[in-house]
Amino acid sequence: MQTDSGDLDRFDRAILTVLAVEGRISVTDLAKRIGLSKSPTQTRLKRLETDGVIAGYRALIDPVRVKREHVAFVEVKLTDTRESALAAFNAAVLAVPEVEQCHMIAGSFDYLLKVRTADMVSYRAVLGERISSLPHVAQTSTYVAMQSVKDVAL
Repeated sequence: MQTDSGDLDRFDRAILTVLAVEGRISVTDLAKRIGLSKSPTQTRLKRLETDGVIAGYRALIDPVRVKREHVAFVEVKLTDTRESALAAFNAAVLAVPEVEQCHMIAGSFDYLLKVRTADMVSYRAVLGERISSLPHVAQTSTYVAMQSVKDVAL
């Protein structure tokens, strides 16, 4: 059974708050931080994982050190928005490693992509060779990020 967010008490929320910033914290240190002993903290953590509230753990990579510091947001308009066209676009965009995020949007365009590359030259190649050739793409508009002021994952 999956936990509903309404079922989370203050200790569960405290666990999630700490793990969002310090995913590799030990259970002992986590327990101290939230004000419980180790055993109930461990039980709660396991339940949050089993119920899918905690979907996984990952490393945060410094984009500068891996030469992917250029961020562009791309509005994508499709030629067709029937379910089959959306499914084709969705499947194809998953195969573009430079697309860090893809969101279907209710508005004047269909998708908003967050694209991360080394520089503008690399971005232009990705846009021209990969994104523009995705199924049903009619038009794109690019907005280049000059600075990331806040960038946190939930």
